[in-house]
Amino acid sequence: MAWQDMGDSIKKVAESEPKPSSKLGAIGSIAWLSVLAGVIVAAIFVPGTAFMASTSNKVTKDIVDLPLALQDLPNPQTTRLLASNGSRIAYFYQENRQDVPLKSIAPVMQEAIISIEDYRFYEHGALDLKGTLRALMNNASDGNTQGGSSITQQLVKLTLVQQATTKEQRAAATEVSTARKIRELKLAINYEKKYEKDEILEHYLNIAYFGDGAYGVNAAAYHYFSVSPDKLSTAQAATLAGLVQNPEQYNPRVYPERALQRRNTVLGVMARLGKISRAEADKLSSTPIGLKITSFPNGCVDSDASFSCDYIRRYLLQEPALGDTVKQRQAMLERGGLTIKSNIDMSMQESVNDAVTKYVGATDKAIGSLALVEPGTGKVRALGQSRSMGKKKGQTYINFSVPRRYGDSNGFQAGSTFKMFTTAAALENGIPASKGYNSPQTMSFPTGAFKDCDGNGSGPWENLKNSTGAGSFTMVTALRKSINTYFAQLERDAGLCETVTMAKKMGIPVTEPDVKKGEPGSYIPSFTLGPIDVSPLHMAAAYAAPASGGEYCEPMPVAEIIDRTGRTIKKYKPECKRVMSKETAATVNAILVGLQQPGGFGHSNGTGLPIPSAAKTGTTNDAKAVWYVGYTPEISAASMIAGINSKGQPSGLVGKTLRGVPVSFAQAGGSSLAGPQWKAAMGPIAENLTPAKFDSASLPAAAPPVKSRSADRGNGDRRRGGGRDD
Repeated sequence: MAWQDMGDSIKKVAESEPKPSSKLGAIGSIAWLSVLAGVIVAAIFVPGTAFMASTSNKVTKDIVDLPLALQDLPNPQTTRLLASNGSRIAYFYQENRQDVPLKSIAPVMQEAIISIEDYRFYEHGALDLKGTLRALMNNASDGNTQGGSSITQQLVKLTLVQQATTKEQRAAATEVSTARKIRELKLAINYEKKYEKDEILEHYLNIAYFGDGAYGVNAAAYHYFSVSPDKLSTAQAATLAGLVQNPEQYNPRVYPERALQRRNTVLGVMARLGKISRAEADKLSSTPIGLKITSFPNGCVDSDASFSCDYIRRYLLQEPALGDTVKQRQAMLERGGLTIKSNIDMSMQESVNDAVTKYVGATDKAIGSLALVEPGTGKVRALGQSRSMGKKKGQTYINFSVPRRYGDSNGFQAGSTFKMFTTAAALENGIPASKGYNSPQTMSFPTGAFKDCDGNGSGPWENLKNSTGAGSFTMVTALRKSINTYFAQLERDAGLCETVTMAKKMGIPVTEPDVKKGEPGSYIPSFTLGPIDVSPLHMAAAYAAPASGGEYCEPMPVAEIIDRTGRTIKKYKPECKRVMSKETAATVNAILVGLQQPGGFGHSNGTGLPIPSAAKTGTTNDAKAVWYVGYTPEISAASMIAGINSKGQPSGLVGKTLRGVPVSFAQAGGSSLAGPQWKAAMGPIAENLTPAKFDSASLPAAAPPVKSRSADRGNGDRRRGGGRDD
């Protein structure tokens, strides 16, 4: 721009302003315009550092510290978490935005925003001098802010606010001052040198805030009208264009009358500029806004799979592919516009949701939980619990279905479900399923009868009891009937070290001994009775090992992470390892199938399925938790009902009420409480599974399964709280 042209423009602006009421006022205006002209010239021609130094009385240190060139950073984008079928589970975002190219924005939307915000956008450079001079002069004279910024200047301001990294820089980027305005002009000039007008308009429409949590025109179009931005009508486009000046004041959901007036103003401007006819503007002005709201809930709370969602969120916060630190990973998750393809099956999730709320109420002093894992892959198919996510009564943010690192629950002892580990360890060490022991009602073991992996002997195990019978049993009958004294002897002969190691290989958290402190860790005689705190996800993944034919797979909730451009960041592959032979797995399955057949503990409580399935029960001392871990060749499901106190810690179930029904001592068992919950989920799920069979195994002749209730009242190692049979 030539010096003479600038002077003429300033003169025209001055002549168009109201005349001063006194000679002093006239002198003041002339002086102001002189200063103003110098400032504008300085902004355009003087190097940034010199300009800042020479106007230090107008510029705060924070403004000086802000960069003089905009960083070429992408806008924060919304991340989508998808189920295995592609349906949405949740959104994660700091700003709900999905950038779109200009060609995907309706031309009428482009015309509407230009008409109301910067109608000479394609005619001037970064600086619309006439509008800017008027705004600067009025702002300086009365301290009030007035519009006049070009779209490019607005874009610069929005970008500066977005890229500010400190509270002070954000304040500086929004400071009401001539210095800030001049700095934005300088940045805008540089910006227009770098980008074409269409690119600038695209950037503006994608960064602008349209109120009600909608950032960018795409989010706004979907939020207010449930249409894509290329489908916006003239009236809808006018509504959105009117919002950017003051998104909160004109929010059509909150202030419909204000929004209607503002929309009609935009329509009037569009008619005056010839973008639409006056007749069309009048006709559209008489119509209602016609909102059709689509919400974009942020996070997991409102999701139909809230605890599956939160598990995945916390899983991703530990994913190195998203950054070196948790802070970087969270930024990627909330700003990166990622597409997270999960392994959650929403049909299974729905069955789990129904099951856990059917048997345990939200305000009961207990928690019902289910976890589903696919054998052979480790894919986590669903997680659910009886309390919804939130902070109201009957709600919680603790995820009781997963390990502590993902949900803040310490877990619960799993009782006799641990006998599967002893069985697998024994079979792997050459002890046949026909192995028989005389298993009396009560047994005691002397010091040193059980040894850890370093050969260190255990303390004594006294007064171990059964409750489902006594006599001679084989591995088959003892596991089906859950005989405590049988499994104590089997663990002794198979090896405590081997038993604990087998559980460890199947993902169970094991504590190693501390010889210096004299602490045995997890290597205690009662290990076979499940004294270790675990989550339903631990147990579902562990039992998926025999279901798969002997391979343990790490739980895998995510299938793929894709960035905003469609590039795959990480594609997950099953992490599986063989932990037992196929023969051992087949034998374990053949034994546990008995619980799901007529006469078995589970089947007697209605857990049978129309397809091949196997299961094991578990109940802890004092019935603080009851378990039913069952599986088919295609899905492993761990069902748990546990008593909890106000802090979410284990508490006995006996005497508590579940859905208004008191729990008696006789009812507090794995097959009688957790079993029906398991069946409520697996019954509908089984309808969509194939009738796949387990590998066959030859078992010794077995006595008919007992038909009595499942709970043995044996006591484990009282020092560790041990487990009792089911």
